[in-house]
Amino acid sequence: MKEECCKSWKSKIIVDCHILLSTPFQPSSEIPLAKKKTFLMKLADTGGTLFAADWLEQYAAICFRRAAGGNGFEVLLITTRGSGRWVIPKGSPMKGKTPREVAAVEAFEEAGIKGKVGKKPLGRYSYVKRLDNGKDAPCIVEVFTVETTSIAETFKEQGQRQFLWVRPTEAGGYVEEPELRGLFARLDARLRENSPDIA
Repeated sequence: MKEECCKSWKSKIIVDCHILLSTPFQPSSEIPLAKKKTFLMKLADTGGTLFAADWLEQYAAICFRRAAGGNGFEVLLITTRGSGRWVIPKGSPMKGKTPREVAAVEAFEEAGIKGKVGKKPLGRYSYVKRLDNGKDAPCIVEVFTVETTSIAETFKEQGQRQFLWVRPTEAGGYVEEPELRGLFARLDARLRENSPDIA
């Protein structure tokens, strides 16, 4: 089931990029050229790997907590150690650990977050990962919620990243990936419904 779901997800991204690559570029004086590459442009730049069967897979955590005074909720954003982009804690599969366990480990190692991990994934998103060899590769990330119960004073990557707690409705404005923005919106809707099990 998981394999079929990933294939469906990859097909959706590939179709989007086929459209991007097959659409003729028509410069217009009325439309200013983008100074920054869009998400789909970055995916297109990955070349043959985009259409290959093997995409990288990772697991991530959207950590959330009650806002000060109990007025709504906040989600955690952290910066990458390289480019400084705003992202969520994530990492590659770990031997002997389930996807939700990997998400919990990454939340703690990257942000010192401990909490209750959702039983099922909130959803998935894709992004372009820069590899150690300097090449880019498409990656699918399965995301779990983590209801924050405590924040450790010391953790593995302490001092290597910046942290920001924002409303779920505001978080989408900080991240680059369109599908991740949708996951913040989905979480916000579920939190507003006061669901006993967020995931």
